[in-house]
Amino acid sequence: MAWDALTGVGAVVDFIARTVGGGPALVAVDAPLLVPNETGTRPGDRALSREYRQREAGAYPANRRRLGPDVVGEVLVAKLRDHGFTLSPLVRRRAEVRQVVEVYPHPAQVELFGLPKTLKYKARPGRTPEARWAELRTLRDLLGTLARREPPLRAKGLLEDLDPWGLRGRSLKRVEDLLDALVCAYVALHLWFWGEMGYRAFGDLRTGFILVPTRRQDRGRPAGPG
Repeated sequence: MAWDALTGVGAVVDFIARTVGGGPALVAVDAPLLVPNETGTRPGDRALSREYRQREAGAYPANRRRLGPDVVGEVLVAKLRDHGFTLSPLVRRRAEVRQVVEVYPHPAQVELFGLPKTLKYKARPGRTPEARWAELRTLRDLLGTLARREPPLRAKGLLEDLDPWGLRGRSLKRVEDLLDALVCAYVALHLWFWGEMGYRAFGDLRTGFILVPTRRQDRGRPAGPG
């Protein structure tokens, strides 16, 4: 199978502009979008890590020394602003917006699927291809169950084509990236569908934030700083 790769911020922005046109859209990005701190860790990252450490879904430290001096996510946000998008941790229920938010697939998967630990599909020392293939298949199958959720994920054809077994190198990385992208896309749909009662915000618009979808039994818990 072949995919069209988007290389660079400009290509991503052009794709969004072509796909959305002038209409509403909520764009969920798996990357730090606001990093005011030169060193250390953003408060929201620390709060998220405290919440999800035991489930191995903590955040990586984001700072300008590590990611800068030009933080790619901030460049993306600036270019999307030229197309009328705003950056905000407040997602209003089913509102017609042009908005971008930061998300993180690992805690999102833990919440959406009720996982006790994160799935181990990333390339790490000592992790075998077979182990990664199995975990990626698990993620693919879990994403398939979202077709029966509210709101539903309608991606049956794509998921059927995304079998990681036997793949290596760039081919395996592309399947991994597409599955992560589907997680982010579904999180955006979930946030838009449920609004303020469907997620938690770790951090804020001053120091940076990550939005994590809440489970059904937690939906009465208001969003707010982690």
